[in-house]
Amino acid sequence: MSEDPVTASPYDLRGRSILITGGTGSFGEVFVRRVLADFAPSRLVVFSRDEFKQFEMARRVSRPELRYTVGDVRDPGRLQRVFAGVDVVVHASALKQVTTAELNPIECIRTNVLGAENVINAAIDAGVERVIALSSDKATNPINLYGATKLCSDKLFVAANILAGPASTRFAVVRYGNVVGSRGSVIPFFQERRATGRLPITDIRMTRFWITMEEGVDFVLRALAMMNRGEIFVPKQPSMRIVDLATAIAPECRHDIVGIRPGEKINEVLIPADESPNIREYDDFYVIRPAFHESWGLGSTTSYGGRPGQSVPSDFEYRSDTNSEWMKPGDLYDVTHE
Repeated sequence: MSEDPVTASPYDLRGRSILITGGTGSFGEVFVRRVLADFAPSRLVVFSRDEFKQFEMARRVSRPELRYTVGDVRDPGRLQRVFAGVDVVVHASALKQVTTAELNPIECIRTNVLGAENVINAAIDAGVERVIALSSDKATNPINLYGATKLCSDKLFVAANILAGPASTRFAVVRYGNVVGSRGSVIPFFQERRATGRLPITDIRMTRFWITMEEGVDFVLRALAMMNRGEIFVPKQPSMRIVDLATAIAPECRHDIVGIRPGEKINEVLIPADESPNIREYDDFYVIRPAFHESWGLGSTTSYGGRPGQSVPSDFEYRSDTNSEWMKPGDLYDVTHE
């Protein structure tokens, strides 16, 4: 990250009623702990469909203002009920395993696309003030179904501002790359396989963006403060080659090249060149403004976090292989051994 970050006063969550979908996931638990530690919400609702994960999380995190609520974003009626009286929604619910999505496409669509529509309608009907949806680098120029559903979700949340109208619910999106140590990511997988002395590597050229869970939560809180309507906020993140990551985690292990899996890319893209006219660059993040922002009365707004942004070249892309910032093995060790 930049040494001179653009800062924004956190959106005032004190006394607010907050709900996070997919709240028992890796992001959800860190977000819940952070909000409880730094703010005094009147109510914080963890909404998810897995009662056992809620039971386990409740053993680790329990406060009077914290509510665990079972439900599914596929169920619009349930969302209408639980969104009543909620001020802020963070939408983190998704089916995100690439291979699983390829083999079960309609299930992924029902959660990631139709579920997003249900969240939007429930938020507007309940008069929720602000909604932030979590996206993925795989939503950019997608080649797998998971990425395609996240692209659809991003489009739905951006366009939701038209449905809501100028004086109602605000919607925006946060998009970032791989999260260090998140459930189902490659880092825990490599750590588990270390004992075998061999690590499977899909392709020695493969690169990925990396962000820690704490950085992701921080950025979501900043985006809640900065959002106007329809932006996609992208934090600047370091890249790392998968083969270097494997070496950093288990330097003694042999690498077995197994080939890329269906739906995988060699490199990831967080911002495609086609979006360059709508991008504003800041010290440590980018903003992709909606292409039709003029019709929303946003005009030429270029200030987020209290500083003016800069335009980018017409051929600008934010790619993991051409990134200017790279994660060193020592950096990875620090974040995986905290």
